[in-house]
Amino acid sequence: MPFAARPESFRLAQAFTISRGSKTEARVVTATVTRDGVTGRGECVPYARYGETVEGVAEVIAALPEGVTREALQDLLPPGAARNAADCALWDWEARRQGRRAWDLAGLSAPGPVVTAFTLSLDAPEAMEAQARLHAHRPLLKIKLGTPEDMPRLEAVRRGAPRSRLILDANEGWTPEVYAELAPHLLRLGVALVEQPLPAGDDEALAHMARPVPVCADESCHDRASLAALRGRYDVVNVKLDKTGGLTEALSLRDEARAMGFGIMVGCMVGTSLAMAPAVLLAQGAEVADLDGPLLLAEDRAHPLAYDEAGVHPPEAELWG
Repeated sequence: MPFAARPESFRLAQAFTISRGSKTEARVVTATVTRDGVTGRGECVPYARYGETVEGVAEVIAALPEGVTREALQDLLPPGAARNAADCALWDWEARRQGRRAWDLAGLSAPGPVVTAFTLSLDAPEAMEAQARLHAHRPLLKIKLGTPEDMPRLEAVRRGAPRSRLILDANEGWTPEVYAELAPHLLRLGVALVEQPLPAGDDEALAHMARPVPVCADESCHDRASLAALRGRYDVVNVKLDKTGGLTEALSLRDEARAMGFGIMVGCMVGTSLAMAPAVLLAQGAEVADLDGPLLLAEDRAHPLAYDEAGVHPPEAELWG
């Protein structure tokens, strides 16, 4: 079979908690495509929020027809994790077969390092303050929130990291009333962005509320078809490969969103360097990058992405693309 898919698990450095639950490992699907003696790889993170399972996604990838192209794949599979892994595997295969880098194939300039957010998972205020102190040297921290009692958590993180820029991610966990109560305090506390404060499909209230700092659509934005409904409600869109269904659609979504006046955030699920590698290309020039998945792991791929004070660096060819 030209396509193969293998579920894999990678231990996290510590439990990772958002408003929907906790996990201690990253469960991913690794897709490979082999043609003409050349193998390409891609990775996705199936997400139960969208009805995806590791086993189901692996079955979809393994059943792809022989010889399918990236262009045909866009119509063959819907946006989501399965198409992402297959699409990125095809990008990697094309790059290896031609002996070129993926950004060159995409007509992009050679990428450089990108400053990335580092995520603090949801916890009690004192625990989040301790996390913030540990990572106060980082220029950008993303705070997982999403409960009615989030103000003490936000204050605690600001005490722990007084100089870092802050992003808040409610993961659809707030009501309009909770958001309205918190909003006046965001500028005072140096918050740069609020991500998905209200549930997707129930976010019309944002069009009628003050947005003292930019509000970013995450669960409300999947591919280009999502954009029209976001006008007037959001200022920024979070482009994630597992939502768009791969780099091919993600590049088009980024360009169309910019043309419509949206700012760009490039985010990730909790995955390995193989999942982040194509997203580094996508994040060039984005207002915000949130590509810290490998930093949350206790183990990673061979030839992992390099992270340093300049940010996350583009992948080596041995890893991807």
